[in-house]
Amino acid sequence: MMETITGTDDQPRVGSLMSAGPVVVDADAPAGEAERLIKTFRVSGLPVISGGEVVGVLSQTDLVVARSGPMISANWDRVRVRHLMSKPPITVHLGTSVQRAAELMVKRHIHRLVVVDDEGAPLGVLSSLDLLKLLVSDDS
Repeated sequence: MMETITGTDDQPRVGSLMSAGPVVVDADAPAGEAERLIKTFRVSGLPVISGGEVVGVLSQTDLVVARSGPMISANWDRVRVRHLMSKPPITVHLGTSVQRAAELMVKRHIHRLVVVDDEGAPLGVLSSLDLLKLLVSDDS
C-alpha cells in the first residue's frame, strides 16, 4: 500500500505518487546520450537540467520525431538535448495536490510533470501512469 502525503485539506500530494530520484540529462548533452538514458533506465522522458535547475523536458516521442527528420538524423552527432527539449518545463512542488497536477497535465496536454524543490532542483517525476495507479490502488 502507498503512503499518502496530504496537505492541510487532506488531499493527496504529488510527493506520494511521484517517481523519486529522476534520471536527468544536461541541456548540452548529445541527443544520443538522452536516447541511451531512456533505453537504459526504461523511462519515457527526462527532465533537462542546466546549472542544477530544470530548464526543459525531453520525451521519447521528441527523440523519435527528431530522428525521423532527414536533416536532423543526418546530423545526429551534433544535435544537443537543448535543441529538442520542450521548454519551458512544467513543474510542480512536492506539496502540490494530485488534483492540481492532473489539471495541469490535462490543460497542457502533457504526460509528465517534474517535481522540484524550492530551488528548482528536480526531486521526481509525476507521470500520467502514476495518476492511473492512484485509481487502482489497494484501497479500491
